[in-house]
Amino acid sequence: MDFTLTQFLHELWIARTPIVHGLGITMLASALAIVAGSLLGIGVGLALTYGVPPLRWLTRAYTDFIRGTPVLVLVLASYYILGAIGVQLSPFQAGVLALAVFCSSHVGEIVRGALQAIPHGQIEAAKAVGLTFTQTFLYILMPLAIRQILPTWVNTATEMVKASTLLSIIGVSDLLLSSQEVISRTFMSLPFYFFAGLLYFTVNFAIEQFGRFVERKTKIPS
Repeated sequence: MDFTLTQFLHELWIARTPIVHGLGITMLASALAIVAGSLLGIGVGLALTYGVPPLRWLTRAYTDFIRGTPVLVLVLASYYILGAIGVQLSPFQAGVLALAVFCSSHVGEIVRGALQAIPHGQIEAAKAVGLTFTQTFLYILMPLAIRQILPTWVNTATEMVKASTLLSIIGVSDLLLSSQEVISRTFMSLPFYFFAGLLYFTVNFAIEQFGRFVERKTKIPS
């Protein structure tokens, strides 16, 4: 069935509220997952790099298991399995939890690689002037590591936005599910899927531009 641009714009205007709401849910879920996953991932990276052997083994098992599990399985497990054992989460909460856990495993590996690339002499110098490990991490290790972490972190963040489409499987009214509901009414599948893809691209492009801005600000002058 053929549709004109005028028809599409008319239907888009009618569906503006659910589309905007779905976009907001997608951005909120992605932002929460990225922030929570990054904070947890920093802890994972520190445990992998500087933790005592038992902690490193447990953290390594966690990281390998999560990285090897499809995001869809994590989303379904967070909602259905946790619910079955008495942990009642809303679809939105379960989806954000699954994305944050998945994000943390990737950020943990990114942080581990960046920290291990820093010469050990930096830590020894920090100890020599009396800095605690927390001070050493905040004032020395993290500023040095951020320049290596940032490009890969941006890729991980954009992957979380794309992975958020899986939340529609458990009933989260994100951009994808909102678009599908509009399509079921208008039968304009290609135009609305294309429009949804354009919105996803815009969000990811904004994340990439933010990453480049931070990268310029943290770049060491030549």
